[in-house]
Amino acid sequence: MFDDFLSDAVSALKFFKKSGSFDDIVLIGHGQGSLVGILASKSGVDGFVSIAGSGKSIDQVILEQVEKTAPMFTEDTKKVLETLKKGEIAYDYPEALESIFSEDLQPFMANWMKYIPEKEIAELQIPMLIINGTKDLQVSTEEATNLSSAAKNSELLLIDKMNHIFVIIEGDDLENSKSYNESYRKISEELSQAIITFVQGL
Repeated sequence: MFDDFLSDAVSALKFFKKSGSFDDIVLIGHGQGSLVGILASKSGVDGFVSIAGSGKSIDQVILEQVEKTAPMFTEDTKKVLETLKKGEIAYDYPEALESIFSEDLQPFMANWMKYIPEKEIAELQIPMLIINGTKDLQVSTEEATNLSSAAKNSELLLIDKMNHIFVIIEGDDLENSKSYNESYRKISEELSQAIITFVQGL
């Protein structure tokens, strides 16, 4: 279940707080981990950094992706999502949606769907840094802007040409996709420096 991620994060947070070895604790969440970090931060941290985090609930993200890439399955997707919202398992859906809505995944998805990142982050009062790359193929800069707007005490950083895995892409989407398997690439120096500056400024 999605909440297991949250439980693990909170347990780790409590361990480090109890140790007394740290003056400040900052959580950093990437992608799905952004939401985990937002929720875990409610347990008491000094700062939070979101990297490539969505502001929308996962059901909205999935629906928009299907509408964009496979519009013929939009209505089927809506039906499955409505079923999950009722706390039920969906069995009647096209085989093409199996990778998203397999019966094994549905309880996890239903649990994840109940959280709306923009709403959750609005409850935090701590300093926050919201980061996104302009060449992120998975999370748009609009998502980061919306998340930052919802966060009361945040600054927004959009890193030019950075993709979802923190590397700078000078070329097209093909180069971008290939970079996921190119371990020799270095992460963005601007990203590293921004996080360092944020933490040191707390």
